[in-house]
Amino acid sequence: MAKGGVFRFIGRYIILGLGIAAAVILLAPGLITSDRPVVEVEQAPASAPAGPSPSSYAAAVERAAPAVVNIYTAKPSSEPRHPFFDNPLFERFFDERRQDRPRTETSLGSGVLMSQQGYILTNHHVIKDATAIEVRLTDGRRAGAAVVGTDPETDLAVLRIGLRPLPSVTSGRSSELAVGDVVLAIGNPFGVGQTVTQGIVSATGRSQLGLTTFEDFIQTDAAINPGNSGGALVNAQGQLVGINTAIYSRSGGSMGIGFAIPVDLARGVMANIIEDGQVTRGWLGLQVQSVTDELAKAFELSDAQGVLIANVYADGPASDAGLQAGDILLRLDEAPVQGARQLRQRVTALEPGDRVTLTLLREGTRSQRELTVARRPPRGSPREPRSR
Repeated sequence: MAKGGVFRFIGRYIILGLGIAAAVILLAPGLITSDRPVVEVEQAPASAPAGPSPSSYAAAVERAAPAVVNIYTAKPSSEPRHPFFDNPLFERFFDERRQDRPRTETSLGSGVLMSQQGYILTNHHVIKDATAIEVRLTDGRRAGAAVVGTDPETDLAVLRIGLRPLPSVTSGRSSELAVGDVVLAIGNPFGVGQTVTQGIVSATGRSQLGLTTFEDFIQTDAAINPGNSGGALVNAQGQLVGINTAIYSRSGGSMGIGFAIPVDLARGVMANIIEDGQVTRGWLGLQVQSVTDELAKAFELSDAQGVLIANVYADGPASDAGLQAGDILLRLDEAPVQGARQLRQRVTALEPGDRVTLTLLREGTRSQRELTVARRPPRGSPREPRSR
């Protein structure tokens, strides 16, 4: 074979080999190995793109803000007696009629119009001891307000005004709130006028804060300041989810930790006050504490379950049923008792006259007792159960 023919022969095989290699690379890349490390990244499957976050909450504010009112109260007070009044050298300079003059103290807060009938939800501490209450609407109208009723144990109060027509808020469901949800606080901080602040739900079910007897607070970082008390906490759709109540603060101003009463709780209290004139709650006549790991070990329990009965009120339902301090309450009817707070919520939701069955553990022996639920004594009465 001539030299030129040899080169043509080799060339054809080189071209054929390159073609085969290219085909392998394209069609079966796994057959080609390499000593270089390969980074394997797990990628989430493709999903439908999330809807855009709203750039403005103006629509939510427009729906809710007209129903949030400013509340001004007048409370009796007295000027402190000046020490010079009791000094014989100076008494001739003072008019006796000026001593201990009555004085009117004014304070402010917020409230939420819950219906077009004029019912307003606010905090009990906003109107406590008030001799006069004035409500101011966002449209400039003013009206005196009457107290329909209060519930100090949840720090709620219901007022009513006679103006018509009136806006009202749309009530949401606080039970559907999740940590991270956007919320807006609307109120009258420091008396500067209606103000809206924005934040998120920081936590739900906050308790043991020492603020009220029944605590199930929504915690938020939306700025809440003095004057916001009784105002609205609304979701991104402008629906009421809470009544702003308190802040944690070392300076008196917002530090990003505010608390609101869930609207589900507030709505029930309001209905009780309006329809029955008072809030009716069930009562067993017990003081209890949650069973800790230490108590569980002391009572030889398999885990920390139920509540320890610390005290039984004389002539109460529990006393009549033979319960004793030191008993461990494991079940209320068929449902396990999971702690003191949970038990209190369940019992207070019962109606006086309801029959319940309690499962007890006493000295290692289980037993059941039936009792009739009584009406919870009003706050401040001698038989008032301690809340904490």
